[in-house]
Amino acid sequence: MTIKPLIILPDPVLRQLSKPIERVDADLQRLADDMLETMYDAPGIGLAAIQIGVPRRMLVIDISREGEEKQPQLFINPEILTSSDERSVYEEGCLSIPDYYAEVERPATVSVKYLDRNGKEQTVEADGLLATCLQHEIDHLNGVLFIDHISRLKREMVIKKFTKAAKSKAL
Repeated sequence: MTIKPLIILPDPVLRQLSKPIERVDADLQRLADDMLETMYDAPGIGLAAIQIGVPRRMLVIDISREGEEKQPQLFINPEILTSSDERSVYEEGCLSIPDYYAEVERPATVSVKYLDRNGKEQTVEADGLLATCLQHEIDHLNGVLFIDHISRLKREMVIKKFTKAAKSKAL
């Protein structure tokens, strides 16, 4: 397994639309393992393939707590089927926007259809942190970042800060 470099804001790759995966094979499973390794190393609880520069509709999640056994989950071609009218607010962060956190309101529960590691279709009914994490990562596959769910002023400040940091690194 290989830890991959993360794509960081303001890289335009993060705004790309990810393409559906047509077949689940050993290469894809290796990519999933690399993504999990990268996510654990960061450390984070979710990672979309686009965050390591791969514009494919795949994400990994592990919401187990520190000290608990790891529970890695792989979602290939995830699609939100339904979302509740009830809302919940979580403080979200993102591996592609390091050290920035903001409260984001999203549907409290979602039903997600996806392919598992073996290419079998599955559906999960998610609430709480898993629902939030799935919505956050699926947004990535659509070129949407969690800062797109906060006020325009806050979003512009974050983008400006990361653009400035990227320019100073480039010098």
